[in-house]
Amino acid sequence: MLSQSLIEDVLTAALSTGGDFSEIFVEDRFTNNFTLQSRKIETCLSGRDFGIGIRAFKGLQSVYAYTTDHSKEGLLKAAKNAAQAISGNSIIQLSPFVHESVENIHPIHLNPQEVDKSRKASIMKNAYDIAKNYHSSISQVTVRYMDEEQNVLIANSEGKFAEDKRVRSRLAIQAVAVRDNQMETGFHGPGAHQGFEFFENLNIDHYANEAARIAVTMLDASPCPSGKFPVIIDNDFGGVIFHEACGHGLEATAVAKNNSVFANRIGETVAPSIVTYIDDGTIQNEWGSINIDDEGEKARKNVLIENGILKGYLIDKFNSRRMSMESTGSGRRQSFRFAPTSRMTNTYIAPGTSTPEEIIANTEHGIYSKYMGGGQVNPSTGDYNFAVMEAYEVKNGKLGKPLKGATLIGNGPKTLQLVDMVGNNLGHGAGMCGSLSGSIPVNVGQPMIRVSEITVGGTKGE
Repeated sequence: MLSQSLIEDVLTAALSTGGDFSEIFVEDRFTNNFTLQSRKIETCLSGRDFGIGIRAFKGLQSVYAYTTDHSKEGLLKAAKNAAQAISGNSIIQLSPFVHESVENIHPIHLNPQEVDKSRKASIMKNAYDIAKNYHSSISQVTVRYMDEEQNVLIANSEGKFAEDKRVRSRLAIQAVAVRDNQMETGFHGPGAHQGFEFFENLNIDHYANEAARIAVTMLDASPCPSGKFPVIIDNDFGGVIFHEACGHGLEATAVAKNNSVFANRIGETVAPSIVTYIDDGTIQNEWGSINIDDEGEKARKNVLIENGILKGYLIDKFNSRRMSMESTGSGRRQSFRFAPTSRMTNTYIAPGTSTPEEIIANTEHGIYSKYMGGGQVNPSTGDYNFAVMEAYEVKNGKLGKPLKGATLIGNGPKTLQLVDMVGNNLGHGAGMCGSLSGSIPVNVGQPMIRVSEITVGGTKGE
């Protein structure tokens, strides 16, 4: 992507004012984004984005610059501009590059860039037809298609030299059901670190029908009561609560500055013994998986909480300096326009021993959250609120009527301590996570769990 001699010159220029570490991140990305409504392609955007990020450290000082000018003059100018923010005495020498062989643990069988757009449109129209024909109350269906190929080169002054190709694919289906003056929405957005084979093997019937079913079901839902209840949260995207309310608190971005309730607590009990919380970028072909992170470190499985005991954090290279701890392969960024920082990949609660049927049968009264919606969290405190897209009443160990307007309100670390049943049906859901280094693909996951008490905001009192 760039010659080795030019990379050496850029890294040297970034160290020219006394820095003790420099890094270059080269990115060449190809993307396709299509939107279909009324069985017609409304938007069709394809593009290429190329750029270079340059970073320099001096102790606990970090400087980042980026450019789309890949000429020698442009790159050296960007590197020297970054170096101007650093002042030091000694000038270090670059270590010889060690070209790392990056193992592709996420096989790609059909690169989407080589697939005709008509085949992609056919996938979208099929999903549209299935969702639209689910029920007469479905008034609108929107299908979004995305694929991308991201090629990166990462080299630094310590001798690292690694290249990687990432290919991701995703299909998002949104259905709207209308009756009288009432409108409800259902959504599903499966994705994978895979090529076009992902779409060819995807159970489109399932996802399109589910998106439509949620919307239609919620038309008949009763207003959710408010109060404090036991809450059953289903598997798959239900894990978004702990991704937001706990996962971000375990990232070094917050921990290193003591802006997390989990800071300085390794070895402490932070959850019941039935809870093990993991971030694993090595799960084959999952949406949030990586071969290497955006600092060139190999992907790995990081056990963050084991049997209720806090075991570790997600750490990037710069925050490893602050914390005097090793990087965990967690340095990620949206693109060359962002400096990397500690981020999640595929984060999930490990499966337990209870069946979903046992969890429901052992709940005398509560709320069952089948599909989660969006939410907000304060990462420094873990306080959160999340909308529930599809919920049901639980009464005498059985599922009852559907409920609408449910919102889960609480504190992540406290909610974690109130998990009293963990199911055996682990599932993962694809999503996008925003933080200091931009928006990146991540999986959230869990088996079905029960929390003994969560404050539920509804539309009327009990």
